[in-house]
Amino acid sequence: MFTGIVEATGTVSKMTHQENLIQLELESDLDMNSIRIGDSIAVNGICLTATAKKGQRVYVDVMAETLKHTSLKHMEEGTRVNLELAMQAGGRFGGHFVQGHVDATGTIASIEEEENMIYVHVQTPKEQLRYMTNKGSVTVDGISLTIFGVDDEKETFTLSIIPHTWQVTNLSAKQAGDLVNIECDMLAKYTERLLTAEK
Repeated sequence: MFTGIVEATGTVSKMTHQENLIQLELESDLDMNSIRIGDSIAVNGICLTATAKKGQRVYVDVMAETLKHTSLKHMEEGTRVNLELAMQAGGRFGGHFVQGHVDATGTIASIEEEENMIYVHVQTPKEQLRYMTNKGSVTVDGISLTIFGVDDEKETFTLSIIPHTWQVTNLSAKQAGDLVNIECDMLAKYTERLLTAEK
C-alpha cells in the first residue's frame, strides 16, 4: 500500500534485458538502510519488488506484462522516475489509498504554465474517465493529485500542479505526447463494483 507522496526521484542508470523481463538499476537519494530485499517500491506508480541493492542503487525486475500495460515500455537509461516506499503501519497518511496497480496509461494532451500554477491536461480511456470527478483523487506516475476538472467530450482530466510538486517529481520533465501511468481512486472502483454487482 502507498499514499502517492513521492519520497524521491531517481534515475534509471542501467537497463538489463533478460528472458521475459527487464532489470532496472535505479539510483536515488532514498535511504537505502530502510530498504530490504523483497520490499515493495512504487516506480512511477507501479508496485515493483526490490531484488538487490548496492550503494545508492536499488534493482527491480519488470515483467513483460507490466511493460506491456504501463509507460515503462518507453523507458530508457537516464529517465527520471518517481519513487515511493511502501507505507508503514502507523505512518503519516498524506495522500490517498494507492495500490501501485496501474489501471491504464494516459497521454499528456497539453501543459499550461501560469505564474503560480501549472495545468496539465491528460487524455485517458473512457473506461477510466468515469472514475474521475472534480476535486477527486487520482494517481499519475505515482503522484497523488487532485482533479481540477473533467472534460468528457475531449476525454481528458485536468490537474492543477503547484510549483513544489512540479519541481520534486518527474512532471517537470514531461511534455505533450508523453505517456503517464494512471491509477484511479480505489474507493471509487470498489463503490462501483458494489453498486453494480448482482445480488
